[in-house]
Amino acid sequence: MLKDITIGQYFPGNSVIHRMDPRMKIILTFVYIVMLFMASNMVSLLVGILFLVVIYAISRIPPKMILKSLKPVVPIVIFTAVLNMFFVEGDPLWKWWIITITKQGVMTAVLMSLRIVCLIAGTSLLTYTTSPIALTDGIERLLSPLKKIKMPVHEVAMMMTIALRFIPTLIEETDKIMSAQKARGADMESGGLVQRAKALVPILIPLFVSAFRRADELALAMECRCYRGGEGRTRMKQLRLQYFDFTSAFVVLVFLAGVIALNHITPALLPFLVI
Repeated sequence: MLKDITIGQYFPGNSVIHRMDPRMKIILTFVYIVMLFMASNMVSLLVGILFLVVIYAISRIPPKMILKSLKPVVPIVIFTAVLNMFFVEGDPLWKWWIITITKQGVMTAVLMSLRIVCLIAGTSLLTYTTSPIALTDGIERLLSPLKKIKMPVHEVAMMMTIALRFIPTLIEETDKIMSAQKARGADMESGGLVQRAKALVPILIPLFVSAFRRADELALAMECRCYRGGEGRTRMKQLRLQYFDFTSAFVVLVFLAGVIALNHITPALLPFLVI
């Protein structure tokens, strides 16, 4: 069900990851993305997977949440794996007519699939362990140098956070609309691609109406609370980097250095694991 998708949700907790400064979490999330794309073979990618497992264990996020966050990207992972498996040239392992599966294609398919899974799971951890308010403050502080060029940093950060916050709400609303349409006899699972696309029209129209209504209600609520943007606003909780923030940054850099080192060491020791 669509309501099982957990992208954009926040799960309160008291782990070290939850207590980290949101600015540091955002920066380290980008460092982790760099780490994944720098991994050029299976051994170095395993370092990134190990790092992700350790971080999820420390944050105490249930494993089922990881599986739920991966549901939307399963078709993308399968499509990417198939493309790499059949269209990457190299040493043939199996051939039939014009279809050829190569060793390099299989290795690339596995590598890209694991990379996408780690990318989604790693970035989802940011919203799992950071409240929308903290995330807004972190993004605003990181973008604060752009104020010198008259960029509305606070408004941009607010819009980004609201967009993330309303992903679960819109997913839940979509699920309710689909259930209501099915109860009225709508058929959304049979027929060809064109028929299924037409069946989505009774879902998209109420969803857009509901989204605009929620946006209008949110704007009205913010105006009633005298919201006038970020100029002159104060914060109840001031962001301060703590000891474990710097420790976390050091650990991530150690893992990044390990990935870079294994990129050079693995071809010499385990050439069969290199694409």
